[in-house]
Amino acid sequence: MKKILLFLMAVMCLTLTSCKEHFSDGERVGTVTKFSKAGVFWDSWDGLLNVTQTGMNSSGEPFVFSMDNDRNDQQKLIDTLIKAQVEGWKVKIKYHQVWGVKNVFNNRGESDYFVDDVIVLDKNFSKIGDIVKGSSKSTPHDTLYVKIVE
Repeated sequence: MKKILLFLMAVMCLTLTSCKEHFSDGERVGTVTKFSKAGVFWDSWDGLLNVTQTGMNSSGEPFVFSMDNDRNDQQKLIDTLIKAQVEGWKVKIKYHQVWGVKNVFNNRGESDYFVDDVIVLDKNFSKIGDIVKGSSKSTPHDTLYVKIVE
């Protein structure tokens, strides 16, 4: 019985000490396609980012991210992400990933990727219309939207 208890305590210690707050750090660029607050026990802000590569939309899975419920200083980031979703802005999300039991009950958010910063890269899409219409004020853009009319 002592061996089993000792083994369980060793496993528990290893599990709890091997958890990492910053398992990985990174950034993703794209457009926010979903950003909402929901939850059964703990409300959390969670979203999806349509990741872009060299200006073109990626056909891969969207990047799932959350706002950390353990932090109280994120209202500015939440407001920026809401505006980016509504306006279709291109943003860079800097994040960190947690590992282990740091978010085992999803009390911090639905995903293990937590937003640290949001940088708006492009929010002026009116220039694209000038390029299509042949305006002399055209500036290089990495994304071009074309409307097909019958």
